[in-house]
Amino acid sequence: QMQLVESGGGLVQAGGSLRLSCAASRYTYNYDTYCMGWLRQTPGQEREGVAAIGGDDSTFDIASVKGGFSVSRDNAKYTAHLDMNNLQPEDTAMYFCAFSSRVMNIQNIPPVNLFEAWGQGTQVTVSS
Repeated sequence: QMQLVESGGGLVQAGGSLRLSCAASRYTYNYDTYCMGWLRQTPGQEREGVAAIGGDDSTFDIASVKGGFSVSRDNAKYTAHLDMNNLQPEDTAMYFCAFSSRVMNIQNIPPVNLFEAWGQGTQVTVSS
């Protein structure tokens, strides 16, 4: 089963930047074909899709982060990234990366139930 490990979270002041990384277990079959997503969750809230990238490098990010967040992937290294700029306190959350073998092209953030592999999450805290 695929394993994902996130890194790069931390505490940052409003207006600052962070880069989250997601490393997939090596030799993951068809890793480069399918979707990697980034989702976030705050206590008591449902998990929210933030950005996703398809196997064809199509991308989508939600309106509230558009222009500030950028998703990318390096298939040779089985790694995906979420670059977050101009962070605001409302971006504070646990961030998860996830993999879906049911989505190749991205036109929207896939529903949470289409992701079958998840990382353990990395905490992002933005102070005002």
